[in-house]
Amino acid sequence: MITTDFVPGAPAWLELGTSDEAAAAEFYGALLGWEYHPAGTPGSGVFTRGGLAVAGHVAAQGTSWTVHFAAAAPGPDRLTDPDGVEVGVWAATVESAGLGAVSTPGSLTWIELHSPAPSASAAFYRSLFGWEIALIPGAPGQFLAPAGAGPGRMFGAIVADTQAFWLPYFEVADVDQAAASAPVLLAPHDLDDVGRIAVLVDPFGARFGVMRSVTTESLPKS
Repeated sequence: MITTDFVPGAPAWLELGTSDEAAAAEFYGALLGWEYHPAGTPGSGVFTRGGLAVAGHVAAQGTSWTVHFAAAAPGPDRLTDPDGVEVGVWAATVESAGLGAVSTPGSLTWIELHSPAPSASAAFYRSLFGWEIALIPGAPGQFLAPAGAGPGRMFGAIVADTQAFWLPYFEVADVDQAAASAPVLLAPHDLDDVGRIAVLVDPFGARFGVMRSVTTESLPKS
């Protein structure tokens, strides 16, 4: 699962790039209960929920999500993988500690890297972050965990697709309600031992998932 201890190779930050931060703030505020706080650089800022950081925003001509992974030491902020997908390298500082909330309603709970060449992607990211990569019988994709963290720290998967992009999933109390608020790419459905999920697209074309995990079934739906 995704946590906020940010061991090397774990997801530590998430960033949305769009050309309209005000519209992004309005959309994600209504859907996920986010509040937006502009930063000093034009077009950049931080989304929060309950006062805790859940994602960032940067000005961009194209629209996409970029996932940043924890590193033990500072390095390049962003790299491009073999499929042309940007990936961030995150070294925590006092000013930039990383995500403040994960795996709770309105925050990041799972990630997928969609790739036309999953095996090549797996080799690239294993060399970059040292990920442990596992196959689960009957489940599509290659499942990811930080090195030495064990299966309980599985945070995402690499899945085969015709296009390459990051697909973040956000925890929500009601998947069907969320799916009624945005165009749907994958209709709400249940996955055994996972929960209920759907894949949506925001007004700028960025794809994202929503999930009510089995671990949150005791939460109220309102």
